[in-house]
Amino acid sequence: MAATFHGVGATVAALSSSSSSSSSSSPSNSFGSKILLSSPSRSFSVRKRASFTMVRSEGSMNFDLNFKGRRAQQLIANAVATKADSSPASSSSKPGHELLLFEALREGLEEEMERDPRVCVMGEDVGHYGGSYKVTKGLATKFGDLRVLDTPIAENSFTGMGIGAAMTGLRPVVEGMNMGFLLLAFNQISNNCGMLHYTSGGQFTIPIVIRGPGGVGRQLGAEHSQRLESYFQSIPGIQMVACSTPYNAKGLMKAAIRSENPVILFEHVLLYNLKERIPDEDYICNLEEAEMVRPGEHVTILTYSRMRYHVMQAAKTLVNKGYDPEVIDIRSLKPFDLYTIGNSVKKTHRVLIVEECMRTGGIGASLIAAITENFNDYLDAPIMCLSSQDVPTPYAGTLEEWTVVQPAQIVAAVEQLCQ
Repeated sequence: MAATFHGVGATVAALSSSSSSSSSSSPSNSFGSKILLSSPSRSFSVRKRASFTMVRSEGSMNFDLNFKGRRAQQLIANAVATKADSSPASSSSKPGHELLLFEALREGLEEEMERDPRVCVMGEDVGHYGGSYKVTKGLATKFGDLRVLDTPIAENSFTGMGIGAAMTGLRPVVEGMNMGFLLLAFNQISNNCGMLHYTSGGQFTIPIVIRGPGGVGRQLGAEHSQRLESYFQSIPGIQMVACSTPYNAKGLMKAAIRSENPVILFEHVLLYNLKERIPDEDYICNLEEAEMVRPGEHVTILTYSRMRYHVMQAAKTLVNKGYDPEVIDIRSLKPFDLYTIGNSVKKTHRVLIVEECMRTGGIGASLIAAITENFNDYLDAPIMCLSSQDVPTPYAGTLEEWTVVQPAQIVAAVEQLCQ
């Protein structure tokens, strides 16, 4: 197998040099850092020091749902109504083309394979079968078996092979049939993928993308319902992003492939069939930038992946109740976009984090630490975090639903925060 990849690397050597030089000069590949703006008008002395509150997803805290009348009137006056859904007739006339999320991932991957001959794919059943969720369907026929490589059921081996391929100059995309299976490759991801650039003294870069489906699905059982964001976030040298729409799925896929850093792209099993109209022209998304989903004034709700849709469902109820939530899809799980998050906290002074990750040591816990360190003086209330319960995901559908945050709990948490 080493000889196979050596041959591929030799074949594309001349092409890759010109490709890399052109891509490096492209302004779309340079992600400029932003400077966090502080508000001089806010006084540190008048802001109380706020702690944080962790809330289990079953909503075990006692919320007082009776909102004070005068405050409710103020909130109603300032509430922002959500935009009405566009009709099929109007959406069909818009420019661009409609794709399901898994099709958007495939389109982004296919475009990058056409653009750069160093890009290759490897994993279980990614070849002529097209992947377990059809993200790589048709790519083996188009690009051949050397660039779309079916592997044995051996995650530790083919992940290590992908890391070695990246060290030799290729840009592999490694698919885990399920994110839970990548625990078998944890040694390769932590000790090699994240650290080799440093431990080699900068002699090697590891431009690899590790991607695959995860999250709580429809009765997939405990081992197939893993959320591994918290497992990988502590590994130095690795970036993590989570897609939530067809638009950002394609944009993040393309940006991750072009990045010189190892990137883990988290996809949710229940979002693959989401449909959205995306642009016809080429675009990428910033790997380190959050997305403002809904501007608001009263509370900042930070979320990502599938929980974005639970939050937006709750937002409709909250608007009807007179609240104006600001919803941010953080997208970049490592590093956090503290510019966007910080400016929102300075505006709303209240934070609710909604995640599907586990409560203990999850992304929410890291967000709480980051916000408390940087923006504690702007908080008027304790940070609240709604997370999945620290239990194996049950197979029974009713029990499975109880382990994950539901929209009604989000509504109750916002009402508690805004009192």
